[in-house]
Amino acid sequence: MPVLTFGVADYAIFVLLLVFSAGIGLFYALSGGKQRTTQEFLLANRSMGFFPVALSLLATFQSAVAILGVPSEIYRFGTEYWFLGCSYFLGLLIPAHVFIPVFYRLRLTSTYEYLELRFNKVVRVCGTATFIFQMVVYMGVVLYTPALALNAVTNFDLWASVLTIGLVCTLYTALGGLKAVIWTDVFQTFVMFAGQVAVIVVGTVKVGGMGRVWQLAAEKGKVSGIDLNPDPYERHTFWTLAFGGVFMMLSLYGVNQSQVQRYLSSRSERQAVLSCYAVFPCQQLVLCLSCLTGLVMFAYYQEHELSPEQSSASSDQMVLYFVMDVLQGVPGLPGLFVACLFSGSLSTISSAFNSLATVTMEDLIRPYVASIPEGRATLYSKLLALAYGLLCLGMAYVSSMMGSVLQAAISIFGMMGGPLLGVFCLGMFFPCANSMGAVAGLAAGLAMAFWVGIGSWVANQVFVPPGTGVPQLDGNLTTAVMTTLQTLTATPQRVTGLRKFYNLSYLWYSAHNSTTVIVVGLLVSLLTGPTRGEDVDPRTIFPVLPRLFCCLPARYREKLRCGVCSPQEDGNCSEPLPLTVEKTSNGLLNGLPEGLPLGGGHEGEETPGEGAARPGGIHSYILRETAL
Repeated sequence: MPVLTFGVADYAIFVLLLVFSAGIGLFYALSGGKQRTTQEFLLANRSMGFFPVALSLLATFQSAVAILGVPSEIYRFGTEYWFLGCSYFLGLLIPAHVFIPVFYRLRLTSTYEYLELRFNKVVRVCGTATFIFQMVVYMGVVLYTPALALNAVTNFDLWASVLTIGLVCTLYTALGGLKAVIWTDVFQTFVMFAGQVAVIVVGTVKVGGMGRVWQLAAEKGKVSGIDLNPDPYERHTFWTLAFGGVFMMLSLYGVNQSQVQRYLSSRSERQAVLSCYAVFPCQQLVLCLSCLTGLVMFAYYQEHELSPEQSSASSDQMVLYFVMDVLQGVPGLPGLFVACLFSGSLSTISSAFNSLATVTMEDLIRPYVASIPEGRATLYSKLLALAYGLLCLGMAYVSSMMGSVLQAAISIFGMMGGPLLGVFCLGMFFPCANSMGAVAGLAAGLAMAFWVGIGSWVANQVFVPPGTGVPQLDGNLTTAVMTTLQTLTATPQRVTGLRKFYNLSYLWYSAHNSTTVIVVGLLVSLLTGPTRGEDVDPRTIFPVLPRLFCCLPARYREKLRCGVCSPQEDGNCSEPLPLTVEKTSNGLLNGLPEGLPLGGGHEGEETPGEGAARPGGIHSYILRETAL
């Protein structure tokens, strides 16, 4: 069986990736403020510009499993997946103009602080626990599965790959904080681009040009037209990809802590919004590169006979076999592609470490341990990042022992973003929702996610006939993992009842589960006594109806606010009571640490209408971590 052999140039490129990544972490650990405050360690002192934040947003969920998964999807099913790019318009426009303004003006550190501001501590802890469970499962899978696929077709040792990625990532995340994570993401993004471009260019030349690639794909029916079938049980249609994908994007770019933390690290609200705009063309470019890789791979194997090993390989392994075939003998390029894969894993896992350390510190420790000195809180945050790094290695080992159960874990991860999206939308768009409704809705959404996830997995295990092209669950499961780690299934046969329900397209999972949270949450809120509009902090509400019907007279728009005050439009509206009066253990009454400017280290950056309101005369005993 052929393997991808490395020369001196390949090893040099690979080692440089690891050295540069670790070096960035050491640089930010020893420069600037030397990560002495939680604001610096967890939020980069709120000093980042939009460009590095945009590339970091891109890299966070552009993991190695996506680099392998999307080309294998195109290779097997054709270009229909490319229409997912249509969902990026609303999927990034809505976070830029709805979620970012609300989160940024509250000056949060953890996204789940919002849930306490809007509801209560119970909802905050429930949201945090859900996120931690989701990301812990994710870490092990995203570290183990690409290393497993790489080991299957190359001479890379499985556990050497896992330990190398895990330890280097833990090092620069625990030492350099969020600023190191963002700048390593920038570097690793360019490495990922270079690796994919190298494969496309060399493969296209060997096939005979991009025209020949497109011709071969069209002749074999791999160039898909627009399928306007509205059936949500069809795996991929235009509506499923373009609109179901919006909810998937919102669960990732709207409310996920890993992404929101990057918005909050921006030096101003404008920079945060610009980062969301800037990531749009980057996302389109990434999707284009991945899809072209799949097309070139398909065209190449139309003109080159598959070996016996390739004929029996899973789809994720086919990507690596293709790389071996086209890059072998070109010094440096095999090492560049392996560096591309490792960059995908490093960028994703480092973001998970940092976001998990943030929510654990801000949501589970600080609110319940009074008066933690700033230096000790920073040390705790670093130790948490280190602990999650070691836990990630443990989860990778657990993943190696899970076998076919791993696919159910993968599916559940992809579906848990929906309930979290639902509880944020419930609080932000429905002023009448109360805390009991939020808890009940979140519980119902999670129950629905587990039911559909496990039910779909069991149904496919039991009912999918052999020979349908479904990847066998032999441990190589990166084909089951793409941007949101969805389960790949064959085109469903005509089924009814629960089996029909279990065939719901994975792209509608987020929409289905978030809708469950909202509907159940509103019903429970109405039954237990809805929240009065005047009792709701207006900073936590996005007035969607008054914005949609902005042409109506003011008195009608006021009714659409459901009694929630609007300080911008009503000068008689009193400022809400600072939340620290109720939860002093979550912040300090004595203000920010000495030497740390309010809201970050940049005077004069805050512009009118951005950040939190601080009317003259109001005492500054606001939350330390939210830096109001």
